[in-house]
Amino acid sequence: MPASALRILYVMDPLARILVDKDTTFAFMLEGEQRGHEQYHCGIEDLFAEQARPVARVRRMHARRADPPHTLHEERTVPLVWFDVVFMRKDPPFDLAYYFATQLLGLVDPRVTFVLNDPRGLREANEKLYALRFPDLVPESLVSAEPARLKAFMESLGGEMIVKPLDGYGGAGVFHLHRADRNLNAILELSTRDATRLVMAQRYLPVVREQGDKRLIVLAGEPLGAVRRIPREDEHRGNIHVGGRVERAPVDARDREICRRMAERLNADGLYFVGLDVIGGLVTEVNVTSPTGVQEIDRLDGVCLEARVLDFVEARAATLDRRAAAH
Repeated sequence: MPASALRILYVMDPLARILVDKDTTFAFMLEGEQRGHEQYHCGIEDLFAEQARPVARVRRMHARRADPPHTLHEERTVPLVWFDVVFMRKDPPFDLAYYFATQLLGLVDPRVTFVLNDPRGLREANEKLYALRFPDLVPESLVSAEPARLKAFMESLGGEMIVKPLDGYGGAGVFHLHRADRNLNAILELSTRDATRLVMAQRYLPVVREQGDKRLIVLAGEPLGAVRRIPREDEHRGNIHVGGRVERAPVDARDREICRRMAERLNADGLYFVGLDVIGGLVTEVNVTSPTGVQEIDRLDGVCLEARVLDFVEARAATLDRRAAAH
C-alpha cells in the first residue's frame, strides 16, 4: 500500500443493495478507489468486541462504474484500529442492532482511527428530535403521544399539520392531516399506537408544493451543495423513492445562515457529514445516519462533492497517531 494511501472501512448494508447511480456511499468508494486507498466492507453484524478491543470481519473491496460494480475478496478478521478511517454508513432504521453497533464503534480510540460520523453523535442525534436543538430554525413543532394534544396543536396552526414517527425514514409514516378529514382520529391512533408512542407534529409548509424539500449536504458545518425534491401532484412527500422530482437547487444565503448557526453543535457532536431537509428556509430534519444526495447534486451542478469529503477525511487522518495501529 502506498505511504499516502489509507485503509478505509465502510460499515454499511450489503453491497448487493447499492444503487450505483444514487448511492452516496458508492460515490465515496469510487473516489477512494481513484485515490488508491485500500477499502474494505462489513455489515454491523460483522462487528464484535474482545474485551474492550473492537474487531470486525471485513472483506477487501474494489468499486467501479461497470458491471459488476464491485468486487469482494476473502474475509479476514482485524481490529478496527487497523483502519485509518471508518465510515458508518448503515442505512436506517436506527434500531437496537444499529445502537449496539455504535456502542462497539465507540470503543475505537479517536486518536488512532477516525470514525465518521462519531458514534456518540449518532446515538444522540435522532433525525427528527435533533432539529429541536435549533428552535428558531425549525417550524412550530410538538412531540407527544396524546391524540387530543396533537389535535389541539393542529387547531392552533389553523387546522392542518404534518405528523411523523420519530423512528421513521424515507418518508414512511408521514401524514399530512386536516381537521376535516374523517380519518383524522384513526390516523392519530395509528401513529401514536393508541397514545403509547411519541410522534412529531409540525406546521405544514405549503411552499413545499412549489419550492420542494431541499436536501442540503453539509460537511464540517459548511454547505457543500443542495438538491430540490418536488412532490408529485398526488403526494405530500418529496422523497425520491416515492416519486419526488429532482431539480437543481443552488446553496443560498439562508442555507449558509442555517449552517453557520448549526455548525458549532454539529461539529461538537462529531456529526461532520449530514443532510439537512429544508422547506421554506426552515429545517425539518437532520439526517445523520447515511445521508444521501451527493450523486444527484454532482450530476445537476457538474461537481464532485465526494472529492471534498475525501479531502476532509484525508486531512483528519493526517492528524492521527497511528503508532498504536501496528498489527
